[in-house]
Amino acid sequence: MALIVHKYGGTSMGSVERIKNVARRVAKWHAAGHQIVVVPSAMSGETNRLIGLAKEIQEQPDPRELDMIASTGEQVSVGLLAMALKSLGLDARSYTGWQVPVRTDASYTKARIASIDDTRIRGDLDQGRVVIVAGFQGIDDDNNITTLGRGGSDTSAVAVAAALKASECLIYTDVDGVYTTDPRVVPEARRLRVVSFEEMLEMASLGSKILQIRSVEFAGKYRVPTRVLSSLTDPLMPLDEEMQSGTLITFEEDEKMESAVVSGIAFSRDEAKVTVLAVPDKPGIAYSILGPIAAANIDVDVIVQNQSVAGTTDFSFTVHRNEFQKTIDVLNRDVVTQVGAREVVADPKVAKVSIVGIGMRSHVGVASLMFKTLSEEGINIQMISTSEIKTSVIMDDKYMELAVRALHKAFGLDQTQA
Repeated sequence: MALIVHKYGGTSMGSVERIKNVARRVAKWHAAGHQIVVVPSAMSGETNRLIGLAKEIQEQPDPRELDMIASTGEQVSVGLLAMALKSLGLDARSYTGWQVPVRTDASYTKARIASIDDTRIRGDLDQGRVVIVAGFQGIDDDNNITTLGRGGSDTSAVAVAAALKASECLIYTDVDGVYTTDPRVVPEARRLRVVSFEEMLEMASLGSKILQIRSVEFAGKYRVPTRVLSSLTDPLMPLDEEMQSGTLITFEEDEKMESAVVSGIAFSRDEAKVTVLAVPDKPGIAYSILGPIAAANIDVDVIVQNQSVAGTTDFSFTVHRNEFQKTIDVLNRDVVTQVGAREVVADPKVAKVSIVGIGMRSHVGVASLMFKTLSEEGINIQMISTSEIKTSVIMDDKYMELAVRALHKAFGLDQTQA
């Protein structure tokens, strides 16, 4: 008997019938003798509806109250799923994040999990119950409800699996695994049977929407075996078949994985580029610019500082498009005059395209082929960022899909058998 954590996304919980299908699937695993903890998201579209209501009241909703509102979607989901399981004759019990409790910091709308008390969950499992824990939410040290940000239920599930030392965390989504890139952009994209933790971490950080990056970080830190698979299959499909489906995020690198130079193409449309012009080229200037940005809780991605000319330089970086105006405001208020910069210029319509693969460690010329491919398509590269297993470029967002298709073909991903 194994302890397994199931996570179901909003699409999987999108209707009463789909919730009943989730219950049937969970019941199948329970009947096989496994201890099951389920972490569901809110029903599809519900969180957006709740946030929309908040914005009708306040154009910029108070973060604490927004978390109070947004967290209720998951509370509905766990209650409905518990009822569906009870209707199948199973003993099930649902909990919100604060009832467990899932302890977080106080960063409303994007809180981070600090600890999980597994006492109540283990007590119920020992009595043969299926336990359902609301994803996406927790409670801070002052007992305020917090939420974990978009995709936060993935993080909740992996964190629960880590706390319980679960045998595996199964992330059920509306796709059947991790692909070489988004099949909606490249129809020839292929599903990967396995992907390394490092590759998945890069893909998540670079724009792949399959898993939230913090869920992958948790999986890596606590070595939680994690599988991405579809919830839209027959809930009564044979258990052995289901256990081998989807994509396994693995911590073991084998020769077959190494042979694929590039495993996937990740991309993000949600980028904005900001440049502070003519800043003094002196020690500490990067901190003088990025310190106030960090203090405003804004995440910075790609950073480039140009060659110094006549004692000044241009400093460019990218942020999420949703934080573009906030970034501009912080720079104009707290940076430009203070550091003696000339002005801030920005472009809110850029995209990031990245190639990822652990095979890049042992192969030369990978970045060169990427740049050659983009050049042949007439795509200008504005910024470049590299690590041991990825290369990312910033470009005008109108070229993003063309770039993804060209790179997918150039690296033979439409032919790779994963």
